[in-house]
Amino acid sequence: MNTFTDSARTALALISSFDATLWTIVGRSLAVSGTACLIGYGIGLLAGAGLGVARFRGRGVVLTVLNTLLALPSVVVGLLVYLLLSRSGPLGFLGWMFTFQAMVIAQVVLVVPVVTALTRQTVEDADVLHGEQLASLGAGRFMRGLMLAWDERYALLTVLMAAFGRAVSEVGAVMIVGGNIDGFTRVMTTAIALETSKGDLPLALGLGIVLLAVVLALNALISLVRGWRERVDGVVTPVTQVLAAA
Repeated sequence: MNTFTDSARTALALISSFDATLWTIVGRSLAVSGTACLIGYGIGLLAGAGLGVARFRGRGVVLTVLNTLLALPSVVVGLLVYLLLSRSGPLGFLGWMFTFQAMVIAQVVLVVPVVTALTRQTVEDADVLHGEQLASLGAGRFMRGLMLAWDERYALLTVLMAAFGRAVSEVGAVMIVGGNIDGFTRVMTTAIALETSKGDLPLALGLGIVLLAVVLALNALISLVRGWRERVDGVVTPVTQVLAAA
């Protein structure tokens, strides 16, 4: 298997024959990233909605730090989580090092800044249009943030998909805290790196094809949701219904 054609043919055969090794890795990778994405999305959605409507001294500094975290290197996240979960670390008593949970924590740390920043911008833009009216109707900041987030739920769906894309394509952090253990913590990205170094190009290429397909499907879904959002922009939303009733 020393040619791209032969490797690609074998990789497609592994995919189409539902090779147990390949699809077990794919399933584990989707489970880790899906779990991390849901947890991170919940945290980031609440934090972003709050920041979108909150006005306080030092807010600019908070936003600067948040935007900096968007470019946080995954290997740094992996190192920090490793230090937390190692036997001598503050969370070492949990015994989560080199486990599914450790990889989820690392990806949650990567996902939260993305969700928070994008949600904050979406809610803040909506607050410019409707915030004063909602405040005049007695809605507090927390309620106003939640109402605006719900009103922008279609836009926030694209945030969820973007967060999953960030999680599923990450390699550095899960390599450090997961250990890339065969049958336990090996996911698509870490398996691709390992199999390529071993020279097992068909398996690496097969996993790469599946990973690209997942990313392509996410981008297609984002485009569909954006188009859907554009079509429903003329529909009366919950916030405009409240304002109209007033």
